[in-house]
Formats: sequence, structure tokens, C-alpha cells
Amino acid sequence: MKLAARAGRIVPSPTLSIAATAKAMAAQGIDVVDFAAGEPDFDTPEPIKAAAEFAIRSGFTKYTASSGIDELKLAIAKKLEVDHGLRYDKNQILVSCGAKHTLYNIAEALFDAGDEILIPAPFWVSYQDQVLLNDATPVLVQTHEADGYAVTVDLLKKHITPRSKAIIVNSPCNPTGATYDRASLEGIAQIAVTHDLMIISDEIYDKITYDGVRHLSIATLGPEIAARTVIVNGVSKTYAMTGWRIGYAAGPKELITAMANIQSQSTSNPTSISQKAAAAALEGGDVFTKQMVQEFDKRRKVILERLNKIPGVSCRMPTGAFYAFPNVAGLLGRKHPGGTIKSAADLANYLLQEAKVTVVPGEPFGSAKHIRLSYATSMEAINKGLDRIEAAIRKLAS
Repeated sequence: MKLAARAGRIVPSPTLSIAATAKAMAAQGIDVVDFAAGEPDFDTPEPIKAAAEFAIRSGFTKYTASSGIDELKLAIAKKLEVDHGLRYDKNQILVSCGAKHTLYNIAEALFDAGDEILIPAPFWVSYQDQVLLNDATPVLVQTHEADGYAVTVDLLKKHITPRSKAIIVNSPCNPTGATYDRASLEGIAQIAVTHDLMIISDEIYDKITYDGVRHLSIATLGPEIAARTVIVNGVSKTYAMTGWRIGYAAGPKELITAMANIQSQSTSNPTSISQKAAAAALEGGDVFTKQMVQEFDKRRKVILERLNKIPGVSCRMPTGAFYAFPNVAGLLGRKHPGGTIKSAADLANYLLQEAKVTVVPGEPFGSAKHIRLSYATSMEAINKGLDRIEAAIRKLAS
């Protein structure tokens, strides 16, 4: 059998693979502390579950319009207007099977062979592979930890070519937890307008911010940039609804129509029941979100304090999402009975074998000097896991 060439361009999602490994070990009775999973440990709020149950009991279990139900589109439009002052018609909104599906629809509708897509690094693992799957070329723009992982006008200019098609903006960012301020977004917008580029703005963590930081969508910076921005969001992270698989896009009608046509021939509609639940979440779930973020904030402070006390490890305080992205360059070259820590991947494997702790190595995110830990887990698990990590790292020989 000869597979399509595109199938060989990518690898399975490392975050999902590591999470699966942790679950398999736990199923064998091994006590594993899992810092890999990128999902809230909170349960979906009861009113959202009730909306889904009502949908089932009332027979709302059939196909819907492939692009999503009007009730949910209107709830999305209202959210974008209330939160950002942005106005979208129903035909400018597409509901999909999770934000990852939304991003893939964008890639299929927008990218052609030869197009170059600018991706600030570190980056979420699927951006690069989705670009490759759609015959375009990912262009990684390496940001710097000392600058708060901000991509600047000067950095972007170095990577712009006549083939540049779009810039992916992720704020708050997975994996770094960094957020873009107005000045940074204005710089990106300037580049996009000057060079006629689209902006793909992944805002899935928009309501998970700390220290007084308020998420700012790049689409709010004026009609010129709004006209070339497609916003990506969903209910997974904000309302603890990862398994419900509802994401959405809002943007230029021409692009949304193309994405909707593609979706009609691939997945068709997102689950009818999940759409009803998502509408309920958007209409009344923010109280839950604020409570969840308050708890994440407590965990954030604990995990950062503990990480920064481990010799050879340093970690910048994240201002959004629920990830710590510690720099482990100080551990590279250290030895253990099974070998030498030469990369973040080596360290992740060592911590799994020695400490029974799962972390995600930084290589798939664009850094061989970092690992990612999710603090969307209990305080008990955080302290137990950090106890194990610290003990394992102290065993390493220089």
C-alpha cells in the first residue's frame, strides 16, 4: 500500500500520546502524577449538563445545519460583542468539532502549496503539522524568553517573503502562558496590513488570565485588521468541556463560507447535544470560569515557586492559560545510571521512569530547553509531583 505523501509529513500529537501513556500506566496500578494533560480537572458545570440532558429528552438528537445551530451562533456573536465590542453576523461564524477542527478548516480553506505561514515559537504542537498537511510551509519565528516570548515587528520582518500568507497568533499562549499586550498586537497588525497577510488568532484561553491581565483580541485594533482576522475559540478550556468538542471561528464571510463548505463534506455538523450545552455555557457560565481561574491562580503560584527552587530549573511566571514552561537548560549534560540528559525529551523520559511523573518535552513546541507542566490538576497532585521531580533531579550527577 502506498500512502499519501502528506501522511508522512507529520507525527501523532505528543501531548495526547504522553497523556495516553500516563493513563495506561495508571490502569496498570502505577501511581503516576500527570502534568501532561491540557484540560481543566474541574467537572462541567451542572447547568450546562442540564441543557444537554434537556436536549436529549426533548429529541434534539438529529442532524443540524452543518455550520452549527443559530442559537449557538447568536450566543457566540453576543459573547464577541460583549467581550470585545466586535460584531459578526451569523454567516461570519462557523461552529466546528473543537478548536483544533476549526484551525484545520482554516488551513484547508486558506493555505496552498508554496504559501508560508508564520508561527511564533514556542507554539502549540498542531499548528506546524496542520500547515504541513495542507501543503504549505511553516515558518517558525523564534521569540525569546527574556522578552516575555513576544514576537516583534523586527522579528517578523526577518521572515516575511513574497510567499507569506498568514500569521498565527496565540494569546494566552500554549505552552508558555504568555499574553500579548496592545503594543505587541499593534506591531503584528501593522505587519499584516502592510504585507496583506491574514491573522489566525487562537483565543481558546481568552478568559484564563492572571495578575490583572485582560485578554485583548487583535481584531479590535481597527476595521483594517478585523477584516483580515479570523478568531478561533471554543468552550473546552473556559467551561471545562474538553470532551464536548465544540469550537468556533468568526471572521470574513468569504473565508467562513469556504470553511463551512469544507466542513459540510468532512464532518458535517458538530454534535447537536453539545451545541445546546455550548449555548448554555456561553450564556451563563462565566461565574464558574471566574471561580476556576481563581483556583488555577493559587496552583500557578505554588508550582512556579517550587520549580524555581529546583537547582538547574528556572521558570517565567505565566500570565495566562494553565501551563508552566520551565527552562531546563541547566540540567542538560547531567547524568544518571541509564545515560545522559541531552535534551528536554531525555529529561521527560527520565522523570517518567525515575519519578513516575509525566511532563511534555519542549521539542514539539519548538524548544529543546524547556518542558511543559499543566497545573490544571489538584494542589495535592502538584505538591506530590514536584516532590518527585525535585528528588529525581537531585539524583542527577554533574
